[in-house]
Amino acid sequence: MKFKSTAVVVALTLGATLSFAQTQGVTKTEITLGSIQDLSGPVAGFGKQIRSGMQMRVDELNEQSGVNGRKVKLLVEDSGYDPRKAILAAQKLVNQDKIFMMVGHIGTAQNLAAMPVQFEKNVINFFPITAAREMYEPFHKLKYAFAATYYDQIRIAAPKLAKDRNIKNACIIYQDDEFGLEVLRGAEVGLKTIGLEFVEKTSFKRNATDFSSQVAKMKASGCEMVVLGTIIRETIGTIGESRKTGFNPLFLGSSAAYTDLIHKLGGKAMDGLFATMTSQHPYLDAAEQPVRHWANKYKTKFNEDPTVFSVYGYAAIDAFLRGAQKAGSDLTTESFIKAMDTMVVPRDMFGTAEATFSPTKRLGNNFSRLSQIQDGRWKVVSEYVAFNGLRVVQQKDGSFKMSADQFKN
Repeated sequence: MKFKSTAVVVALTLGATLSFAQTQGVTKTEITLGSIQDLSGPVAGFGKQIRSGMQMRVDELNEQSGVNGRKVKLLVEDSGYDPRKAILAAQKLVNQDKIFMMVGHIGTAQNLAAMPVQFEKNVINFFPITAAREMYEPFHKLKYAFAATYYDQIRIAAPKLAKDRNIKNACIIYQDDEFGLEVLRGAEVGLKTIGLEFVEKTSFKRNATDFSSQVAKMKASGCEMVVLGTIIRETIGTIGESRKTGFNPLFLGSSAAYTDLIHKLGGKAMDGLFATMTSQHPYLDAAEQPVRHWANKYKTKFNEDPTVFSVYGYAAIDAFLRGAQKAGSDLTTESFIKAMDTMVVPRDMFGTAEATFSPTKRLGNNFSRLSQIQDGRWKVVSEYVAFNGLRVVQQKDGSFKMSADQFKN
């Protein structure tokens, strides 16, 4: 009898050991997550903010006993925003550090370079910080994306804003690369639905600093609205040049232009700019008490103001937490996937829209909304709008309904 009891104990222990051995990055006491950020390259400011936001949520989580009794360890590697370095970083995190999941990796090209390394070892690419369609297309069970694409953001926002403001002549200035082309394609398709075509299309090479010729072309074309396939410096440069020449159309950018750096660096000239967005910027004096409390807690912890990129990082870890909790104590890649594919990630304090996934759907939602710079800060001016152009309104019970109302701007 004693022999049988011992045999049972040995078998159960062996089974548990094998279970943990088969799930990389998960032990009885710890879950190891990895992330690749730009900590030394052209968007290092964003990368550091994402890392801080992620670490803040990890620390909160661990102070509250972790996930189903396991603490979370976050390992962050620097890519310098270089796809080749992203591959090396992924190889280290996946093969040496043996992470369970890659969370919040920044950059389109960097994610595309790293994903094959991850997928070979069954490591999920979770909530990458990029609005590229490749983050969920083509379908792969190990992809989970949270951000409506640049293409769809502009495809929805451009015609709605143009129609609401009775725009007759629209132009576009865009970066001559895949990012800028996605904005161009989305805007063209969207404006076509209301019978508009661009009267002027002008582009620039990446890292350009002079936009005088492009602005002159758009001004000469009598543009009333300018769609911006620009990021930070190019957004500021285009609007600044336009203001100097007395050219004051309605400007609309994508979420790539939704950053506090626009109004901090561009000053008063940036007032009036519209941009699509998914999560709101967390100002320290935000009207919403939960956001204000969070922002001040962040500043106390890291000695700097939070940004929307801090929010992206925080939200990515929070979504992981929800999935891992639902997966239960037997956390594996497959149990996490099953949990994510059957749950709702609710709207958060930053106004980020509700997200759902399924065994055939890897984009959490296709919603975007508009903010505008007013008196030197971003102000939300619309609710979420889905592919069909309807407004998405959250009810008191947390559910959503569609409304045909125009943007409130």
